[in-house]
Amino acid sequence: MTVVAAYLYRHGKRVREVAIDEKIECPGDKSEFVWIGIANPTVEELRTLQDKYDLHPLAVEDALKADQLPKVDVYGEQLFVVARTAHLDQGAIVYGETATFVGHSHIISVRHVSARTHSSLRDKLEAVPSLLIHGVDYVLHAILDFVVDGYLPLVEAIEEEVLAMEQRTIDSFLGRDEINRIFALRRELIRFQRVLGPMTEVAAKLARQDLPCVDAESRPYFSDVLDHVRRVQAMVDGLREVLNSVFEFSNLLEQQRTGAITRQLAAWAAILAVPTAIAGIYGMNFDNMPELRMHYAYFVVLGVIASTCGWLFYRFKRARWL
Repeated sequence: MTVVAAYLYRHGKRVREVAIDEKIECPGDKSEFVWIGIANPTVEELRTLQDKYDLHPLAVEDALKADQLPKVDVYGEQLFVVARTAHLDQGAIVYGETATFVGHSHIISVRHVSARTHSSLRDKLEAVPSLLIHGVDYVLHAILDFVVDGYLPLVEAIEEEVLAMEQRTIDSFLGRDEINRIFALRRELIRFQRVLGPMTEVAAKLARQDLPCVDAESRPYFSDVLDHVRRVQAMVDGLREVLNSVFEFSNLLEQQRTGAITRQLAAWAAILAVPTAIAGIYGMNFDNMPELRMHYAYFVVLGVIASTCGWLFYRFKRARWL
């Protein structure tokens, strides 16, 4: 059964459960309304709701497809609001959709591939009737705020991973798997930004424009949602910059370490070149080499080799090549 909860509310309190094929006539007072929550509905269930609550066919079609970007559509005196949920699953961001039909006396939320149910949200609102009495626009705000709040654990988890990767970059070279992870995270964050942009537009539209079913008193609540989305967006922008800096810093450290090793090898090669050159000269065994007949020539040559190598070692050590 995909119907999670369906209740009639009056003056901020739950009155009774309703069926989706039951048409509830509510008075003009916004404090009495029906809130229906369904997850992964069938075509028949949405068609039933369409007939009972006069939902627009295009909105119903979008709610069935569950592939829409966040948006706000106005159909007469009703609103159709789409929000994208997101959660981490094995290091990847998985997206879902929450589509909400809003009328003056009804609000219908349709969830697809969402890791978080609205049960806790409903319990929270029912615990404070003074807030729930505001009507469907306040419930819509609560749903959007619930969706946006779900972004924070995702971003914070990625942030912790990025910071740990940054520390590993300082301590040692990044391996191939870690480099691949950096690019995978960048791709995930770019896709996430494609969701955050439209979500910002949705919150801004509800906070600033005159829309059906949204009273002026509820706009500050949607402004709060807008602030939350912008905060997440700023965090994602910061994470992308950190990922870029981690990759660039890793390349810089690798070049620096490679340069240090190259200098060390060059220094030792220069030191070893001295005995090699001298030994090569005296290894030619020409007859006209007077030094070969000197009594102390062998010791003199060894002394020259040792002193020259020692002097080179000292100079390279001072230059911090060794």
